[in-house]
Amino acid sequence: MLAYQFPGQGAQSADFLHRLPQHAVVAATLDEASEALGTDVLTLDTPDALRSTVAVQIGLVVAGVATVRLLADAQVVPDISAGLSVGAYAAAVSCGALEFADALRMVRKRAELMETAYPSGYGLAAISGLTERQLETLAAQQAQEGLPPVYIGNVNAPRQIVTAGADAALEALIERALAAGARKATRLAVSVPSHCELLADAADALIDYARGVPFHAPHSLYVGNRGGRPLHTAEAIRDDLATNMGHTVRWFDALTVMLEMGAQVVVEAPPGQVLTDIVREQWPQTTALALSSIAPDRWVATVRRRLAAGEG
Repeated sequence: MLAYQFPGQGAQSADFLHRLPQHAVVAATLDEASEALGTDVLTLDTPDALRSTVAVQIGLVVAGVATVRLLADAQVVPDISAGLSVGAYAAAVSCGALEFADALRMVRKRAELMETAYPSGYGLAAISGLTERQLETLAAQQAQEGLPPVYIGNVNAPRQIVTAGADAALEALIERALAAGARKATRLAVSVPSHCELLADAADALIDYARGVPFHAPHSLYVGNRGGRPLHTAEAIRDDLATNMGHTVRWFDALTVMLEMGAQVVVEAPPGQVLTDIVREQWPQTTALALSSIAPDRWVATVRRRLAAGEG
């Protein structure tokens, strides 16, 4: 079985849309996105543009869907799709639950709500080497000392956690985590406190917006963010997308489910490689590919070869 995973905010890099394969399907996808949003999406991946949460999130969805369509043009289609945070929107398009144009407009609304709620002074930090419980304990200790609260944003692996909160609180937690034995602790290129209760009001506004967005039952498997479980109905996927910004992303659970369901080859859409590294570290027997590390003209052949090897 073939599974696709789509990265979230933090995976972006300058010119990542320009590094997509030179292919008619990709060009058509870029044109469709530009028409849907009323702006040239190829202007969204400059260093200046990528300071905007809106530009980053839209760009990631465009890259994900362009990847899906390019592979589909060669009759390579996934059995399972999942995306981390905003990557879930590309996953919803991949499994047929959401139209591309609707996904783009909903992502723009999502990002605008997040950016408006916290225009500055907040963000995310990734910490490796400590468990979720250990970090909760450290966060509680510094909250007792008067610092703003820090929340668990993503559980990417048992000892790879992303935390969300105010800048000062995150910097303090980084110091505490390193002193407590963390292997690595660093800020991410994200300027909003994603996936915690700080975004509860923004999530409520997106829920209201999503009621007017048409969703469909998926034609292939979709694994959600909040529960890390397969979702089989249009309404369940709508709820997952509309609410995930205000809840912890259980990405490790989602990966576990994909592999338990039989995924043998896991392909990560550009521009990321972090999700691929997690699979390789946690499940070394599984074939994990990051397309961003493969020459664009070799994507199809590489995926086909790895699928054939898994079936053999």
